[in-house]
Amino acid sequence: MQSQITTELKELKLLLSKLIGSSDLPPKEQFSPQILDKAAREFRKLSIARGEWITEGELYKYFKDAHYGSGKFIRDKFGFSNYFKQGKTTYYNKTDIVALSKELKQRNVNLGRYMELKQDQENFKKKLADAASNKKASKLKKSYQLPDDLYDIDTSEPQRPSVELVKEDIKRLEEEFFQHKLVDYIDIYKSNYAMVKFEYSFSKYLNNEIKQRCRKWCENFNYANHALELLTNKKASFIPVKEEEMIQL
Repeated sequence: MQSQITTELKELKLLLSKLIGSSDLPPKEQFSPQILDKAAREFRKLSIARGEWITEGELYKYFKDAHYGSGKFIRDKFGFSNYFKQGKTTYYNKTDIVALSKELKQRNVNLGRYMELKQDQENFKKKLADAASNKKASKLKKSYQLPDDLYDIDTSEPQRPSVELVKEDIKRLEEEFFQHKLVDYIDIYKSNYAMVKFEYSFSKYLNNEIKQRCRKWCENFNYANHALELLTNKKASFIPVKEEEMIQL
């Protein structure tokens, strides 16, 4: 039994060495790390040639409005792991890309718009964080000279607005949304985060007054919702159209 297993292992090793092209080398060198790496590279080349792997520049074929950086985005945000790098080029497994694309479509998620949403939210958070850090830095600044008689000038934390006041502000914004028919120009995500709709090819034809109103409305709406969340640990819910028509991300 033992001899049969040994014979079968030898035959298997012989077949593998022929498969990776190292059968003419000494037995000790047939499966060296260098040989296996070379075989892996050759296998990848064949897989790429057969269309089993696609480059980042081809992702637009599978994701609506995907743009530069979409590969890194799906790796970072979705944990996409079936990829490899060869030189400066990153290759993605086509089968898994197609599966991801289908699932996003089932969830009604436009990848390009989702990327814009995440970037916009990060910018908004950064703006708030920068304001807070600037305030903190001003308190910690060491390059200064204080007058000798400078004492006892302080203040307490400012009074926070009431929840009712913030809700009234949000209600006013909602009324303004319907009054000016902003649904044609603004998307509301998760019922509490607003972004202006944008299409570069036609943006120059949009009235400047409408552009300014939409940008200002989004900023005020996001600001008010952020304030409400800080006060109540709850998010507001604003669905300006039928729920089944709402963009869900």
